[in-house]
Amino acid sequence: MVNSLIREIELRSSFLKNEIENDISVISPGEIIETIYFGGGTPSLLLKDEIISIIDSIKQNYCVADDTEITLEANPDDISLEKLYGWKKAGINRLSIGIQSFIDRDLKWMNRAHNAKQALACIMLARKAGFQNFSTDLIFGTPGLTNDEWKENVQKVIQLDVPHIACYALTVEPKTALQKMIDLKKKKNIDSDMQAAQYSALMKTMSGVGYEHYEISNFAKPGFRSRHNSSYWQGKKYIGIGPSAHSYDGKMRMWNKANNGIYIKSIEENRISFEKEILTRSQKLNEYIMTSLRTMGGMDLQFIKNNFSNNERNRIENVIKNEVEKEMYLLNNKNIILTDEGKLFADGIAVKLFV
Repeated sequence: MVNSLIREIELRSSFLKNEIENDISVISPGEIIETIYFGGGTPSLLLKDEIISIIDSIKQNYCVADDTEITLEANPDDISLEKLYGWKKAGINRLSIGIQSFIDRDLKWMNRAHNAKQALACIMLARKAGFQNFSTDLIFGTPGLTNDEWKENVQKVIQLDVPHIACYALTVEPKTALQKMIDLKKKKNIDSDMQAAQYSALMKTMSGVGYEHYEISNFAKPGFRSRHNSSYWQGKKYIGIGPSAHSYDGKMRMWNKANNGIYIKSIEENRISFEKEILTRSQKLNEYIMTSLRTMGGMDLQFIKNNFSNNERNRIENVIKNEVEKEMYLLNNKNIILTDEGKLFADGIAVKLFV
């Protein structure tokens, strides 16, 4: 698989340089790669030399910034001091660690492979290996998680001086094993009121200790925002490598076929098997509304005027003023910024503003 990933990087680069099948090249000549992200699946299972080969291939085929943020997703049970030193030597300079909880009961409920002891230990090991830039994920709103227990989870990452924290409400997706277990009364359903209370407490706590709430689910100490994730929210181009990986060039979305066998066979034939969707003007506007409202900078009405139309700008401003409660937003220098209360209803507010 690693050889196929490297070959895909080369193929995309050759399309770019030769202006062949330009819709798959994504970026333009001379554009600089600012972030590299090893995520999805279990990238922490890659060997050090495999990571080095992939990074080297990217650098050989694209213009890569000297200060590129290179992130690796890892689970606590995959982390050891030896692996951490290897990742660092390979060029990884940021980690995203899927801790989820420091409570064994919740980890068991979520079918996580690690335990609370490993969740704590991996942070210590990351620091020992020299990683200063890393993020931990926490999940709130799990059945049985009390408000006090959630506060203790949050306090642990604060006390451990974690520079970046991503917090997500537990969601139950339709037609999943979890949904079936809940339907059969074998597991408790989530409590939306409890989730809202825990999220409100999270926002208040993180603000009080100096973290920037720069995106609805993300909190960072100054200088430690995720540059890679921020690029998504800012609508920047990105290239996805591997089976089912998505790419975006500002006009369309592309995704590789998910089947490993089909993916590898197409790469061996020097082609990339993918599907694509050309975004309509309405889709682009709706995506901007959704992503911008999630950020601390908010929605820029001047951007909407310049990139869509003044009519759209006026429509959105009128909807906000007439259909959204005043305590849920701030209209600041023509930017619409959600308040903490508004963040609880961000998706619903975005839908009101959609074309």
